[in-house]
Amino acid sequence: MKPLYRLEPPVVRIAAKSGMDAGLQSTARIAIIITGLVATLAALDHSQAFLAPVTLALVTGLMASPVASALERVVPPWLSAATVVVLFLALIAAAVALFSMPLSIWMDRLPRIWLELQRHLLDWRTVFDTLGGVQEQIRSLSGGETKMTVEIADNTAVEEIATLAPALMAQIILFLASLYFFLATRHSIRTSVLSFCFSRRSRLRTARMFRDAEWFVSRYLLSITVINAGLGLATASAMWLLGVPQPYLWGMLAFCLNYIVYIGPAVMAVILLGVGLATWDSPPAIILPMATFLVLNMIEAQFVTPQIIGRSVTLNPFVVFLSLAFWIWLWGPVGGLLAVPMLLVTYAVLRNAVPFHAANPRHGENQSKKVERRRNQA
Repeated sequence: MKPLYRLEPPVVRIAAKSGMDAGLQSTARIAIIITGLVATLAALDHSQAFLAPVTLALVTGLMASPVASALERVVPPWLSAATVVVLFLALIAAAVALFSMPLSIWMDRLPRIWLELQRHLLDWRTVFDTLGGVQEQIRSLSGGETKMTVEIADNTAVEEIATLAPALMAQIILFLASLYFFLATRHSIRTSVLSFCFSRRSRLRTARMFRDAEWFVSRYLLSITVINAGLGLATASAMWLLGVPQPYLWGMLAFCLNYIVYIGPAVMAVILLGVGLATWDSPPAIILPMATFLVLNMIEAQFVTPQIIGRSVTLNPFVVFLSLAFWIWLWGPVGGLLAVPMLLVTYAVLRNAVPFHAANPRHGENQSKKVERRRNQA
């Protein structure tokens, strides 16, 4: 039996938007996006004490995942994760033991280095006299006297270390715990994330994101560790040939600081300049350790690293510099360690989330081979 009447949906006519209305809506969307970015930056800044060690643990876990996977063939996952954490702690303890004694010796030499630097700067007396004349002219033009005030902080270095020690210990514990639980449960984490993907395509893309992120980060960190070890060995050998005291210390410093691209080698060059000031008196001999390291670093940066890492993934140097500047500004030295791995993770996500197969010649070649194979089968 058919119904006697049928309800028709009401017809609502929407007035056409004017150009001003469309512009206001676009401006509102842009303002919402900017507000979200500012809120995200503020959250990352205020949660540095928690997010920085956790993120560093995740990056370290991605680097150590091949080792953990190899151990899982013979031991359970929890024991494999514990073994990796213990090995990591042993490496940290060995580094602290090797660094502590020579660093304490050179910390005692800092006043002497400063006096030597002042003595060599006095040779530039004419430059400083010129600057003094300029200062007198500025003072006469301003009509006042410019005085340099020096404030001496009441807190000593021991008090600052005692104040920061509990927070630093808490972050180290958080880092080790995050590293252990990530290594022990990384497979279940991946399975849980994949369970939220409803379509087959989204599951494949998400699985590729995990695979590429782990492969890129582990490949980069393991390769850069080998490269840094070679640079440290070359630096230690060069310092030994030059007669620099404690050459192995400068090799270990070169190994550690080279993880922070651009800034680490610059800091190492400044340190070696101070070593030259404390060791020799003549200007050519003073700059010789720094110049030698800069030559070794140039060989590593221009020839060795592109040959080893550039074959797997190539990053724009400007993008690397922006990532380094952003993360150092946000999280300090820890951000400098995380800059390139975070950029690699972002690259792995965008590589699978945003299809750009047309820009990938290898993918296009594979697609053409598949099409030709299907035609031959037909």
